[in-house]
Order: sequence, then C-alpha cells, then structure tokens
Amino acid sequence: MGTLQAQRPPMPSGIDDRSSPAGLRAVAMFESLKGIVVLLLGIVLLFVHQHADDIIENLLYHLHMDPDRRFAQMLLNAADKLADARWWSILGAALTYPAVRFIEAWGLWHRRVWAEWFALLSGAMYLPWEILRMAERPTWDRVGIFLINLLIIVYMLWIRVRCLRKPSELLTDRP
Repeated sequence: MGTLQAQRPPMPSGIDDRSSPAGLRAVAMFESLKGIVVLLLGIVLLFVHQHADDIIENLLYHLHMDPDRRFAQMLLNAADKLADARWWSILGAALTYPAVRFIEAWGLWHRRVWAEWFALLSGAMYLPWEILRMAERPTWDRVGIFLINLLIIVYMLWIRVRCLRKPSELLTDRP
C-alpha cells in the first residue's frame, strides 16, 4: 500500500505558490523604493516649478550676478520655460512611474504571477539603456544598477521557467 502524503490546499488562481515569498518580497521592496524615490523627485520638481523664477533670482542675487547679463537672462528664460506643456509631461511621467512600481510591488508582495512576468519584462526593457550608459562612461553606480537589475531579471526568469515544469517534476523537488 502507498502512503498518503499531506497536500497543501490549492492556491487561488493567479497566485504563485511555488516561489519564495521572501525573494519576491525583497524585489517588491526594491520596486517600492524606486517608486518612492521618483515620487519624491516629482514632488521636488513640482515645488521647484512653482517657484523657479524666485529660485533663479535668489541664486543670481547670492552669486552677485547682474540680472541684465546674458547668462542671467538665459537662466531666467529657462525658468520661464518650465511652465510649458513639457513640464506637465515630465510631471505626469513622474507620477505614473511610481504608480506602476507600486502596483508591481503589490503584485510581487502577494505572489501574483502577472507581477512576476511584469517584473521580468519591465526589468529586461531597461537593460539596453543601462548597457549603453555603462559603455558611455562606466561608473560604480551604473554598474551597481545594472547588476541589481540583472539579478532581478535572472531571478524572475528562474521563477517563471521553474513554474513551467511539469507538476510531477515539482513533487520530486519537495521534501
């Protein structure tokens, strides 16, 4: 006679019960951190945008520069241009990016399969730009960002490939 093995109750559809919650939560925290940084930068840009003229005028005053000089006029003109439609596009991107990162982080935290695919694809999308930036001028921060992104991509790929294996193969992996 065969022995009965205790089986886990089935997970709801769309939830990855085979991957490590700790690994996915680490990636989720990293994605949240990226979203928080960009959100804070967006808030700073919003503040700078509203007071760009004042900031430039104060800067010119503290540098003892005549506002009628050519360089001072260029700075003042640049501050005026912040009010155009490009500024609102930048602000929209600065708010959209964190929203996407937070949604991805929520999905990874709750072990959703769609979030694993999303993390894999969105991370792979940035690799060509990161490689180009490192080719232009390799710095420690660029190499670090590239390696972290590559690590996340390889981890997500490993999770998704592992989940594609047959269920009978998976049963032999478990103690």
